[in-house]
Amino acid sequence: MYFDDRAEAGRKLAAELFEAYRYDNCAVVAVSDSSVLVAEEISTYLHCPLTLMLIENIDIPGESLSFGGVSQGGNFTYNSTFSSGEIEGYTSEFHGYLEDQKREKFQNINRLLGDGGVMDVDLLRDRVVIVVADGIDNGAAVDVVFDFLKPIRTLKIVVATPVASVPAVDKIHVIADEIHILDVKENFMGIDHYYEKNIIPSKEETIQKINNNILNWK
Repeated sequence: MYFDDRAEAGRKLAAELFEAYRYDNCAVVAVSDSSVLVAEEISTYLHCPLTLMLIENIDIPGESLSFGGVSQGGNFTYNSTFSSGEIEGYTSEFHGYLEDQKREKFQNINRLLGDGGVMDVDLLRDRVVIVVADGIDNGAAVDVVFDFLKPIRTLKIVVATPVASVPAVDKIHVIADEIHILDVKENFMGIDHYYEKNIIPSKEETIQKINNNILNWK
């Protein structure tokens, strides 16, 4: 399945979620700037608050693999697709690099926290939390979000994304209460591949979208 843009994909997901959650006590959490374009459509149709989870990814040097991510709470979460042996091996080999990256990424997050629009724990407590991505390959960002949500008392955690890989779906089935995925790919080609238009707003534009979200409720 291909989409004209992320807004179209968001409207399709919103149609799936509408009947169950239009009048429920929900909050929508986007896992990236590009995911906000999907999430704002869901939030608009469900009439619920929209927030952005600040995540900084850390890649393994020389490989197109995510080692894990740092959340706005400062915690580092390993990519759960790695075995304990792989994590131990990579940690041993890249210990200095990993620690430097953790500090740098958390500093990046702190610089953004004052701009508004980011996730407020009080906004999520005792709600159905709908975690939205514009696509999920290895699910590293979802791992970070779920790690962040663990200590928060929520009613239910729902994952919604237009497209995901088979391994990501297997992972999400284990950690989420409910999932909504429009298309599952055995050979995942990268998130941008599934959208005809890949215009992503700047961080400033993203924050403005979130802060103005209520004005767009349908």
